[in-house]
Amino acid sequence: MPALLQQLSGLGGCTHPIRLDGHRTEYGVNTRTGEIGNVLHQLDSSTLPAGHLLVRCNNRRTTRCAACAEVYRRDTFHLITSGLRGGKGTPERVAAHPRVFATFTAPSFGPVHNRPTGRAGSVRRCRCGAQHDQDDDALGTPLNPQSYDYEAAVLWNAHAGPLWRRFSTYLRREVAKRAGLSQRAFREHARVSFAKVAEYQKRGAVHFHAVIRIDGPDGGDTPPPAWATAELLTDAINAATAHVRVDGPVIDGRAHTFTFGRQLDVRTIRSADFDGDQELTERAVASYIAKYATKGAETATGALDRPLKFLAELVQHDISDHARQLIRTAWALGARKELEDLRLRAWAHMLGFRGHFSTKSRRYSTTLGALRDARAEWRRAQASPTPQSTGTTLVLGHWVFAGTGLSSAESWLAATLEPAPGTEGEPTA
Repeated sequence: MPALLQQLSGLGGCTHPIRLDGHRTEYGVNTRTGEIGNVLHQLDSSTLPAGHLLVRCNNRRTTRCAACAEVYRRDTFHLITSGLRGGKGTPERVAAHPRVFATFTAPSFGPVHNRPTGRAGSVRRCRCGAQHDQDDDALGTPLNPQSYDYEAAVLWNAHAGPLWRRFSTYLRREVAKRAGLSQRAFREHARVSFAKVAEYQKRGAVHFHAVIRIDGPDGGDTPPPAWATAELLTDAINAATAHVRVDGPVIDGRAHTFTFGRQLDVRTIRSADFDGDQELTERAVASYIAKYATKGAETATGALDRPLKFLAELVQHDISDHARQLIRTAWALGARKELEDLRLRAWAHMLGFRGHFSTKSRRYSTTLGALRDARAEWRRAQASPTPQSTGTTLVLGHWVFAGTGLSSAESWLAATLEPAPGTEGEPTA
């Protein structure tokens, strides 16, 4: 029982771990001769208290696993923060680089119920005549479902990722133009870095929140040129957003072209030293982005948090009529031969969006993998009070999938435990 409790506590609160069968053996290797030496460490799943190796699911969705989602949220916070103020391998000088926080929205697919606000923050009536509460389920649903362009809404989600990639190319061109440089020469003077997350609006359309920064030619390691300012970056973002477009499919004689919506918000990020009512601080930006890194369509629209195998499964779920129609539209479009590369049926539960929720440019900051590796290294150091050998090792292992989740007894025991220190986000033996 104590050993089982220890194994479960190592899951860090994960409620749906992956169960693996197999073994792992670590050998010492003589770096001079290459000879394989003694066994340093051996692990066999059959000898573990739970009968399997239990590995955290690492699901980023709060609705699927709150514990793993919280680890993902914190990692995203540190990833964004290190690109704003330095740390974790990123130099602190990036705090002085021009950077903005931008929000890119989808175009309109038809009027929806909303809560328009006045200049003083007062809430005005919706076009339907009602003054909706903030938690009103009607928010984001079409005023006239029969005329709402569900087809374009699903296809826009499916093309949102390519639209962002093309925008990032246009943005570099616009920054270079304002600096009086060719695109080739621009690479020798500056670099545009970014980190972004996707968020679903209540109407089910994806929009993006992004931190965008101008660095020197080698990224955050070099200072930006004198001409690089937040004002120049803001102007370039506005120009790139207005011009970028992606040609979509032609369906029943209708050609689709995708652009960003007219609502574009670009705000300069100030230093953490500023904390006035009008200042957008580094911590506020990182917290805001990290919050949406663990949410999907299920949070905003009440849709599903896992794929469908058959459309008939929809009758088992209590979701809104609007979300149901978006999923049905994605499923129907997914049956068309000319759209098979969009894999709309596989991503119907995501309302057509199949991109990564959190992405960044290579030089923006550290990576989620580096953060996980650092946590695993700390955990190994805590588990072994004596210094580990720094010599070369050979690891041989073989693992096979044996299931997911905890047994009823394991679930009961896990609910009584606090996560073991340093185990957040890593496999446990």
